[in-house]
Amino acid sequence: VCLITFLAPTFWMISSSLKASTEVFQHPIVWIPESPQWSNYAKVFQTLPFAKFAWNTFVVVVLAVFGTVVSTALVAYGLARVEFPGRRILFALMVATIMLPDIVTLIPRFIMFRTFRWIDTFAPLTVPFWFALNTLYVFLMYQFLRGIPKELDEAATIDGANRWQILWHVILPLCKPVIATIAVFALIQHYNEFLTPLIYLNRLDNWTLALGVRALNDSNVANWELVFAASTLMLIPVLLLFIVAQRYFVQGIALTGFGGR
Repeated sequence: VCLITFLAPTFWMISSSLKASTEVFQHPIVWIPESPQWSNYAKVFQTLPFAKFAWNTFVVVVLAVFGTVVSTALVAYGLARVEFPGRRILFALMVATIMLPDIVTLIPRFIMFRTFRWIDTFAPLTVPFWFALNTLYVFLMYQFLRGIPKELDEAATIDGANRWQILWHVILPLCKPVIATIAVFALIQHYNEFLTPLIYLNRLDNWTLALGVRALNDSNVANWELVFAASTLMLIPVLLLFIVAQRYFVQGIALTGFGGR
């Protein structure tokens, strides 16, 4: 039942992307169109510069995901392995921010980024994530690191390794499952992000795919078949990524706090 509940809307979206505009909301629902309109996919690229939107999305996602993984690993390692005064208090405050709605800091962030002259650039969409902005990912990595014996660090220290060498050569190779999990979560988050690009990106040349799909439904007459075609195209990369990375994804969930460790 759950599988049908999930797959039915997805299949309807794909089916509607191949229909004429008059057939999209036809009742009863026609699941398989008699004459598929493959030209809908070509019209998507003819209506708006979706190739440019795809490139912009790629740049934003790569920079944001890479920054998220690097900063998350550094912060979580420091909290889990380095002893310093106030570490537990700092960790408690960090975890508490998970409960803070993102909308609360929306206006202060906008004022700050406007002061930095970052409006209509990719900086607001990427730079903050190089500073471990998402504390949930830090928590996941922290929980995973707690399960790695500290004896490995001590053995590496005896062999003459410093903290950077321990992190790079000992800890991170053991963290592949949780790193893959964080990367997949972060990729989906930034790939689907709509509000942040809507606020900071004004010029059409800087738009991401999410803004492009919304623009197809922004006129008085909505081209729903084009909206569904663009949505189907957006679904493909995420689906392929999950298929490729699902082994690490499942391991990462099982071995972190969500898995009961």
